[in-house]
Amino acid sequence: MTMHDCCAPGAKNPDRQYDLAVVGAGSAGFSAAIAAAELGAHVALIGHGTIGGTCVNIGCVPSKTLIRAMEALHQAGAAARFAGIRAAGRVEDWRTVVRHKDELVSSLRQAKYVDLLPSYNTVAYLEGRAHLASDGVAVNGTSLKAGKVIVATGAAPALPPIPGIETVPHLTSTTALELERLPKSLLVIGGGYIGCELGQMFARAGVKVTIAFRSRLLPEAEPEIGEALTRYFQDEGIVVRGGLSYRDIRHGPEGVALSVLADGAAQIVNAEQVLVTTGRQPNTEGMGLAEAGVELLPNGGIKVDDRMRTTKPGIYAAGDVTGRDLFVYMAAYGARIAAENALNGDSKRYDATAMPAVVFTDPQVASVGLTEAKARRQGLHVKTSVLPLGYVPRALAARDTRGLIKLIADAGSGKLLGAHILAPEGADSIQTATLAIKCGLTVEQLAETIFPYLTTVEGLKLAAQTFTKDVAKLSCCA
Repeated sequence: MTMHDCCAPGAKNPDRQYDLAVVGAGSAGFSAAIAAAELGAHVALIGHGTIGGTCVNIGCVPSKTLIRAMEALHQAGAAARFAGIRAAGRVEDWRTVVRHKDELVSSLRQAKYVDLLPSYNTVAYLEGRAHLASDGVAVNGTSLKAGKVIVATGAAPALPPIPGIETVPHLTSTTALELERLPKSLLVIGGGYIGCELGQMFARAGVKVTIAFRSRLLPEAEPEIGEALTRYFQDEGIVVRGGLSYRDIRHGPEGVALSVLADGAAQIVNAEQVLVTTGRQPNTEGMGLAEAGVELLPNGGIKVDDRMRTTKPGIYAAGDVTGRDLFVYMAAYGARIAAENALNGDSKRYDATAMPAVVFTDPQVASVGLTEAKARRQGLHVKTSVLPLGYVPRALAARDTRGLIKLIADAGSGKLLGAHILAPEGADSIQTATLAIKCGLTVEQLAETIFPYLTTVEGLKLAAQTFTKDVAKLSCCA
């Protein structure tokens, strides 16, 4: 990317001496640079490739835009759940849909990244490959002295160890969003949140979709949620194949053919194209991390402590490159902590206890805190409640009772430990549970809180009441 002179290497700091060097110009990198600039530090922000990183360019923004577009299309056909209404929708021009998405991506990249740089006089943007050096970093062979360094280089799609995967044309979460022609059929390998989101999105666009995976759909979610979402996907015509062992993948009669073992029997799954969504690999190659004494985790992420410090004094890391909590808001959160600690003495702690997470399927999956299984693995004695959405008035009025709400609480104190929602408006409801966990509320206190009627979030109150009452025997708002 070509930047104007105020952002050229060294333009704001001709001596190339900085208080902080931030390697990576995505959400985490910008968050760290802005936090440091607000503390009065001179910062070298080093980017390589398209400015803005994953979220705005190839992740959150483009995927959720297309998901929302296909949700609108689906809702036209689903309007028949209301008596007396018939509607229909179709994809008229997929290329135009994709280009409309690209326009939004371009505008947000400009507004939220490029246009911000001139606002911070102590931040110099440098374009190039960075390599750790004894007194800072080197960019394209030019040495920059920096008191502290933050590595925020993100992650990229990773290929699973399936024989033949590198020899067949395959889509990733990046290239799938760039398709200007819809395939007739699509095999999605991976049942995590990316596979679920994109699989349903393409199915609603009219593609015949098969989602294949080793264990179960959304393996990190509550089992009740994964099982229910599987049924809803099947209701939409998506073929869901779990419990598989991959043998190999090759060219097939339709395009690609995945050989699997299912219940001990060999089977072939055919499709025109294959989309690989089995995980992401932290971007740590070529920076001299090992030579500098920075330890990596088994998943390839940079090992950091709760202060975002690596094993090398003076070097910090934040965001997807750490291999944990792969959400853009957690990347920004961790990067702010890293910047403040690097400059002000390591007083800030990274705490993901009340970290909300959302899967933008329909219904949406939203969660915060512990699952029942994680709580029990930690030796906690817990009690749980599961409320089908059929008990939530909002769902009844919307003629859409797909979903459930599950709460996990400490068996003794009643303190809320986890909340898990599967609902069409689950994403906008989870923050109430997030605040409840952050503030240490009990399920009794949650049940006594006033909630607005005919909202999905009211389901949290009903789920909390379920610990001690039969909500089927309560009147409205009781």
